[in-house]
Amino acid sequence: MKFTLLGTGDAIGTPKVGCDCPQCARAQLAGATRLRTSILLENEGKHILVDSSPDLRQQLLRCGSPHIDAVIWTHGHYDHFIGFGEFYRVQNIPPVFAPEPILTYCSDVFRFLSFDKIAVKPYQPFELFGVSITPIIVKHPPAFTCGYVFSANGARVGFTSDTNADIPEESLKFLKNCDLLITDALVPSHITVHKHMNYLDACMLADRLAPKEYRCIHMSHMMPWEYPHLAHDGEEFEFA
Repeated sequence: MKFTLLGTGDAIGTPKVGCDCPQCARAQLAGATRLRTSILLENEGKHILVDSSPDLRQQLLRCGSPHIDAVIWTHGHYDHFIGFGEFYRVQNIPPVFAPEPILTYCSDVFRFLSFDKIAVKPYQPFELFGVSITPIIVKHPPAFTCGYVFSANGARVGFTSDTNADIPEESLKFLKNCDLLITDALVPSHITVHKHMNYLDACMLADRLAPKEYRCIHMSHMMPWEYPHLAHDGEEFEFA
């Protein structure tokens, strides 16, 4: 089971268009990016895409143009699903898995595409290419949003998706003691955003859940580059 963080940025991405803040200036100078958040999961020779960001074409080209066998959506915000249209005339449109409210909303935008839509239920695991996948409800008002826990060959990886710190206790149980936790951290610790975690929130969550390793993702251009535990575009994690 291998995870590649295709993008680690928020809806705007880093560098932000027209911005000369220290983070964006450094990104422009170094050619660094935080593309919009999506994750590639590989197992048994198959590829699962977790969220289809607006930067999907660039992300797939960067990682060798893998054939995508399935897509999972976390919620209906454009930066997490709108890139699904990039499959048009590139490959057979992959099937999509998501809880019913997410699946209905997002797939309606792509009603011009023909693809399989498979509704899954929170807290009920489903199997896909040798991976057990469990949707978990998080708190990202007002959008109904799910994170996911992925399990294969004794390894567990948790992804909170976009959320604030008020994650339901039932979901936290699934996220405890993961080998890797990938968690929302939109802004530095001195800023509060009601529908996301800041850096301190993310670190406190990781301390509570005790993963072997964790990475902050979905970061805005306000987040400095040098903080510990920040993910970077293209970062890979492999579990035998």
